[in-house]
Amino acid sequence: MAQSVGIKDVARAAGVSVGTVSNVINRPEAVASETRARVLSAIDRLGYVRSESARQLRAGRSRIMGLLVLDMGNPFFVDVARGAERAAREAGLGVMVCNSARSPAEEADYLALFAEQRVRGVLLTPADATGPNVQAFRRHGIPFVLVDRVAEGATECSVRVDDTAGGALAVRHLVDAGHRSLAFVSGPPALGQVRDRRTGALNALAEAGLGSEALRELPTERLDVPAGRDAGARLLGLADRPTAVFCANDLLALGVLQAMYAAGVRVPEDLAIVGYDDIEFAAAAAVPLTSVRQPAVTMGALAAELLLEETEAETESGRRGHEHRRVVLQPKLVVRRSSLPRG
Repeated sequence: MAQSVGIKDVARAAGVSVGTVSNVINRPEAVASETRARVLSAIDRLGYVRSESARQLRAGRSRIMGLLVLDMGNPFFVDVARGAERAAREAGLGVMVCNSARSPAEEADYLALFAEQRVRGVLLTPADATGPNVQAFRRHGIPFVLVDRVAEGATECSVRVDDTAGGALAVRHLVDAGHRSLAFVSGPPALGQVRDRRTGALNALAEAGLGSEALRELPTERLDVPAGRDAGARLLGLADRPTAVFCANDLLALGVLQAMYAAGVRVPEDLAIVGYDDIEFAAAAAVPLTSVRQPAVTMGALAAELLLEETEAETESGRRGHEHRRVVLQPKLVVRRSSLPRG
């Protein structure tokens, strides 16, 4: 096995001191141009890579930010990661992205890894914001920001979207288009976002003088396309099929759309469909999908900025000069063909 190249190897190859190599890496302006070129040539020739762990020990802080999401198979979380990575890079930091796959055990393992690596801070979308994993992570004293989550009684910063308003936008649009019998493909009912979107949907129905019986709920165990196809099959089996469906996210909506297409049900003529998130695939679907847009990239960037604010405010005597904030972003309805009024 080849041995790693160290700073002493570079100094020997360039014919300079270890201190000179260190200056070239950390304070290049302090080194004469000819000497600097010789050291850089040796670095390139030997393939030297600076030890981040050694640098971290000297500096006392990491240049890595952790990001733990529920499902990297969901384009929404990919966009959150893009926003976080952009903000981190502007601050000279890297992002370690991990996917819990909604597993509390994997979530605990990744949080333990972040603690072992002593990352600068963590952007966290937990399966349960009030669960034992989050409680245990607090004991490490590593700052974190909740993303797409909020927990009652929590003191940490958080960034989320007003999902109650988003659910109301979706159903108000369908009611205004003339629909009076709707279905809600809801996803796992334990998720706070699902509950909030359902609450918003019921609020919109109440505004229109309709009761909760106007909304038939079709829960699913997952928030993906196969779960949407399964919900679509159940919807097709209803004797009094609703004329419109609101789905808790776009992946579910795309699955429902696939089921309708396979069964010969026309969208939106026979069934209107509205999704949530406005992922890239929504506009590219066979029938372009109406969706409630979440500003996912903005969410990730804002969360990273809040985390950076907190870590920059840290002092030896504690965290000062940082006020924890709960940022609530507003969703926007993007209307496409899948929910156009029947004419």
